[in-house]
Amino acid sequence: MDHRYRLFPFQISIVLTLVCLLVGFFFPLALIPAALCAALVALGFYDRQQKNHSLMRNYPIWGRLRYVIESLGPALRQYIVENNREGTPYNRDLRSLVYQRSKNIEAKKAFGTELDVYNPTHTWMGHSMAPCEVTPELPRETIGGPDCKQPYSASLLNISAMSFGSLSGNAILALNSGAQKGVFFHTTGEGGISRYHKTPGGALNWQIGSGYFGCRTDDGKFAAELFAQNAQIDQVKMIEIKLSQGAKPGHGGILPTAKISAEIAETRNIPMGEDCISPAYHSAFSTPLELLEFVAKLRELSGGKPVGFKFCLGRPWEFLAICKAMLATGITPDFIVVDGAEGGTGAAPLEFADRLGFPMREGLTFVDNALIGVGLRDRIKLGASGKIASAAGLASTLAFGADYCLAARAFMFSLGCIQAQECHTNTCPVGVATQNKDLQKGLVVEDKAERVFHYHQNSLHVLNEMLAALGLHHPSQLQPRDIFQRTGVIGIQTYAELYTRLEHAELVNGTEHPIYARYWLMSQAESFQPVY
Repeated sequence: MDHRYRLFPFQISIVLTLVCLLVGFFFPLALIPAALCAALVALGFYDRQQKNHSLMRNYPIWGRLRYVIESLGPALRQYIVENNREGTPYNRDLRSLVYQRSKNIEAKKAFGTELDVYNPTHTWMGHSMAPCEVTPELPRETIGGPDCKQPYSASLLNISAMSFGSLSGNAILALNSGAQKGVFFHTTGEGGISRYHKTPGGALNWQIGSGYFGCRTDDGKFAAELFAQNAQIDQVKMIEIKLSQGAKPGHGGILPTAKISAEIAETRNIPMGEDCISPAYHSAFSTPLELLEFVAKLRELSGGKPVGFKFCLGRPWEFLAICKAMLATGITPDFIVVDGAEGGTGAAPLEFADRLGFPMREGLTFVDNALIGVGLRDRIKLGASGKIASAAGLASTLAFGADYCLAARAFMFSLGCIQAQECHTNTCPVGVATQNKDLQKGLVVEDKAERVFHYHQNSLHVLNEMLAALGLHHPSQLQPRDIFQRTGVIGIQTYAELYTRLEHAELVNGTEHPIYARYWLMSQAESFQPVY
């Protein structure tokens, strides 16, 4: 814009105001546009005097259009500019898939794939010339190692961690109601077990973070008696220690006083009138050995329920340190959830979301290999989370070594989430990620609970269809060799060829793989710090 015209809207507003006032002496209706123009003049005077925005100071009134257009940009791109495959984090095709399955509408597409199958990074699964009959029963996986007294039979698709406070009460009610009907578990999030989790009666995976919400002392330390009291509720089927989250690993948080309602304070067992701190680290343990002792302690206090931990892989030798601690103590978690850097969050610094943590595929492969390499894979179930939404995503994650999967944003879509990306603003337009009571009313629990249920059921039915096409009878038969990827214009390799697979107890017996051998030598059970 030519700077000579920067005051043009302001000047025109002044002229129109004077003209309308003059005309208003003869025609009173002209006073209405006079008032509107006067408001623009007042706005222009304000813009010229304020000192926070240089653009509006130099371009009064006119400069505000820039901020209006900028605020509309994400919606314009999502609904008008982007094609079906361009949107992020989830493109239109993937969102539509979840919407259709949650509404129990057959999610099919005409005229063929829109993917470029000759793209150098294209992946696909190899079907069999001898497909099987589709299994009608939805597959399940029993979670619970040799020290577990109350193993749990889990679905292969479950709800990942989303706390009450981040999500609305209606959203939690709908998610848990859907989980109860579909017989799959609902991870609470580190915010604790709220009354919205309890009311429907769906199976809970109680996540315990560094704030120990729901099992904490007044000074924020772990409270064993309070934990035992809540952990022995029948609805709680598993306990998950949160070490880190893919979207913001190693990052604590503060829930300011202004956002702490009476319900949140009750759920988290925190006082009103104070900021709620979630440290970046746990106070109950600080070494691999202490972590496993904490796992054993929680298992005992819960009456023998499955206990595990969730983390995003950051420094590989630190997980190998945990493996060495398992060998030294004989204590193993019942499950480990591997989160990927592509995972979601209500809010995170951009640098944490973009540049910290291993993606799920590489993280899951490393953890699976490490457990195989120390000979403990058969004692521990592996869960995986990180942008899983379709049956193809489920199948590929299981092929990489997961025993079961978890999803958060996909289940948010089933609730009606439109990917407005306003989760941290308390202005979620569909009432999912907000504590605003008026906005929450838009989410009808009974309707959305049915959608959660249908999305889960239909996704697993399609997984069974994919397994049948591959000639397999059960998801446990999926292997990295079933996934193919282009490695250039003409090169094609399976994931079994692209990714290292260790043999049973190979790390203990002495591996020749240079990377795993180096990380193994760097790790120690007594500390997360490397030996050298």
